[in-house]
Amino acid sequence: MIDQPLARPLVLPGGLSLPNRLAKSAMSEVLGDADGGPTDRLVRLYERLGRGGAGLLITGHVIVAREGRGEPGNVLLEDARHLPALRRWAEAGQAHGSHVFVQLNHTGRQSPRRLTPVPVAPSAVGLRGFFGTFATPRALTGAEVEGLIGRFATAASLAKDAGFAGVQIHGAHGYLVSQFLSPLANRRDDEWGGSLENRMRFLLSIVRAMRAAVGPDYPIAVKLNSADFQRGGFELDDAKVVAQALEAVGVALLEISGGNYESPAMAGSGELPTRVRESTRLREAYFLEYAREIRAVTTLPLMLTGGMRTAATMNEVLASGAVDVIGLARPLTFEPDLPARLVSGAADGARPLKIHTGVKKIDDMLQVFWFQQQLHRMADGLEPDPGLGRFAALAHGVRHTLFASS
Repeated sequence: MIDQPLARPLVLPGGLSLPNRLAKSAMSEVLGDADGGPTDRLVRLYERLGRGGAGLLITGHVIVAREGRGEPGNVLLEDARHLPALRRWAEAGQAHGSHVFVQLNHTGRQSPRRLTPVPVAPSAVGLRGFFGTFATPRALTGAEVEGLIGRFATAASLAKDAGFAGVQIHGAHGYLVSQFLSPLANRRDDEWGGSLENRMRFLLSIVRAMRAAVGPDYPIAVKLNSADFQRGGFELDDAKVVAQALEAVGVALLEISGGNYESPAMAGSGELPTRVRESTRLREAYFLEYAREIRAVTTLPLMLTGGMRTAATMNEVLASGAVDVIGLARPLTFEPDLPARLVSGAADGARPLKIHTGVKKIDDMLQVFWFQQQLHRMADGLEPDPGLGRFAALAHGVRHTLFASS
């Protein structure tokens, strides 16, 4: 192993030591059973990912209440009924030295009509431009908001009991926590809406409730939008204030992302460059400038996900002090051993890949389905197939979407 920032350990607040600075960021696996339990395929997938060498693995979103699912096949964490399977999942992912955090989420108004005919949200503000896929949500009552805070805390306690190393609250990408933070989605006039202090109350209340449930040292991470990239939405200045508040309530790691279903800045292009000029190399990191702004106001350990593909960029970003952990997602679906190879110096970047068709609406689906099918191959005990055809991936994804049990 060579001496480079990627290879150095990181001790999080509370004492958990990550063996290196690479993390698998969350990707939705949709490998839960009909009752929302983890399947043997999900356990097998994480055993394979755990052999890949990342210091931290963050699961795809695990849903804290059935009405908050985003897709058929989401794992639910509502009570103790799935604890034996959860324990197998945690043990498999951590068998080779990685730590696994469970990402906890509720999709709010981004739960499709097929799963939730009347979704809930901070306010009755529907999504635009999805041709009826998502129903207009019902505004949560104050009592329901308090109940959902309790749901998140219960899920965190169960994750700890199952043996996971920590949890991550999904506060980005337009899901429920992000909806509360956004003045476009949150038009409440009670203590949960209006000012930023009120809009971030839901997230901070979840952290406090979790902390009471799991004790002082168990890692609680948060994934936060640097901005929603919508006029009048959640902005960088808001994110800086929220980051400071999260530091004050004892969050262990803050992942920086951005965008939502209406403005998907987190999606990127789906292309990995074969060669990048020195002058443009740092463009790999979608949200780096936002992370630097947030770093200026907080000492929280920061994780940056989005677009980074070369070891040179990752090491430069870490060495600059802008962030502390590099998140990778799509490259690990077809190159699961990439973290170990980057840390050892055996690889200088992710394998080049281009899977575009040139038709935007098709490509939007392809960016989900191609990478998800690679996860499903590993779940079936197979190795990824970088040569997987575009239309085979689309067919696989459409079959799962249409016929998976809801």
